Amino acid sequence: MFQTLEIDSSHLGAGRRITVWSPPKARAGSRRPYPVLYLNDGQNLFDPARAFAGRTWRVGEIASRLVRRGRIQPLIIVGIDHGDVQRSREYLPVEDDRNPGARDPLGREYADFVTREVMPLIARHYPVATGAANTGFGGSSYGAVAALYTAIIKPGVFGRLLIESPSLYVGDEYLLRRARAAKRWSSRIYLGVGTAETNNSGINEETVRNVHKLARILRDRRLGPRRLLVVVEEGATHSEDAWARRLPGALEFLYGRDSR
Repeated sequence: MFQTLEIDSSHLGAGRRITVWSPPKARAGSRRPYPVLYLNDGQNLFDPARAFAGRTWRVGEIASRLVRRGRIQPLIIVGIDHGDVQRSREYLPVEDDRNPGARDPLGREYADFVTREVMPLIARHYPVATGAANTGFGGSSYGAVAALYTAIIKPGVFGRLLIESPSLYVGDEYLLRRARAAKRWSSRIYLGVGTAETNNSGINEETVRNVHKLARILRDRRLGPRRLLVVVEEGATHSEDAWARRLPGALEFLYGRDSR
């Protein structure tokens, strides 16, 4: 089931649409609390009419099927719309020299927006299970950067991370440096990437290489195979189709019956 909410953010100085997918009984007043997964780029998750090029992650369809088959526990999934022309600034903690639109980044403000405004909003409308073990965050590309950065600067908030095709090159690998210094990590982290993200073979190799660098950092922090899943999909592009194709595996790893 879907519901849309609107929020005026003091941290971003803008309004934002929130789309929520939930099990039918997950409404305020329900006695059963549900884990929550927050995802960036909400326009591209559920509705083809709002998605980039009409392609989505098919989140509702995939989550419904996995819950129905008992592959994952019932959960609430929250899609947070990006800021259109402000997307780059909001998602990045540092400037991206390859993107002129990524000046004066608002990554820290975005992290506060999610944790101090969106999360309380969802808790007011839905029966949310509290604690890091029941709270996940994720995204793709710049959206993955925003999720990873937020988890790093707000340790102990998100116990599950879904990181797809992350732009880890930004700021001369700023996120990798922050990751090396981080003392606390989520209990489960999924990393996904394709080998054909762009039409540039050098960038493709860099993207995959950086994901492996992040994976090594996490393994050095003793995240073994029960806590870390890395998927490198041969020939996969930087697209909603690729992220949708890998989503079932990501959700099963993060929210499967044995992940509690």
